[in-house]
Amino acid sequence: MLRMKKKFEAAKNAGLIVAELPDAGLPDAGFAKLRCQFEISWRVRRRQVLRSVLVAAALAGLMLGSHAEAQDKLGPAAPVSYKNRFEVYGGLAFMNFQAGQNLPKRMNLGGAEVLGTYWLTKNIGLGLDYRGDAGTTPVFPNPYGISRPLVYMNMGLVGAQYRGPRNQHAALNYHAYGGLSHGIFDGGTAGNGVVAGATAAGNATAVGLYTNRTSPIFALGGSVDFNRSRNWAVRVSPDLIVEHFGTETREFFALSIGIVYRVGKK
Repeated sequence: MLRMKKKFEAAKNAGLIVAELPDAGLPDAGFAKLRCQFEISWRVRRRQVLRSVLVAAALAGLMLGSHAEAQDKLGPAAPVSYKNRFEVYGGLAFMNFQAGQNLPKRMNLGGAEVLGTYWLTKNIGLGLDYRGDAGTTPVFPNPYGISRPLVYMNMGLVGAQYRGPRNQHAALNYHAYGGLSHGIFDGGTAGNGVVAGATAAGNATAVGLYTNRTSPIFALGGSVDFNRSRNWAVRVSPDLIVEHFGTETREFFALSIGIVYRVGKK
């Protein structure tokens, strides 16, 4: 009995028993032993439950952190990163032009433009450009029955492109291209008149057109890309065209509108 009482008092001093029944209320030593064991068991279980909750919370935190980190590494990047290595552009083109040195009026050419850009750095790219245009031009009054002959232009240019201000919605680019342009000016000058011995080339000269020739040409301007996705954009590109088909250098306006496709990574 004395040994059991000492154990009970030790358990109480350790904080394992919240209350002690009066000695008068203890029927016997067996009941005191049972109460002591119950209190100790309840304290231990409560600590185990608390420990389990803390461990579960820590594991949940680790899992959420790992999931967020995985999203950062494996999830989609920003919609437009401008980290592409290559860029291809294709669109419809318009260009103002004068098909003869002394013609009183200018003409309008329409066609297509295809441009490939290789980005050397984040902002500087090397561009290879082809433009093919055609249109009819007014000419001087003539006896050959020629009123608005068809003129063809094929242009191949190379140069640099600089990517300027940009965000997720749009990008502003600047470019300068130079190359050669081959013009065919007698394609529609066979004539339907009654002049004997007239040739298409002779008629072209007679009505004020250039002879067929290849001359230097330059395109200086910029473009605005309106992004539709990471890889696709709509481009509007105005240009100042500088050419030397005649005896002097002349400037004209050009515009193209089309689609940009970005591919590859730097």
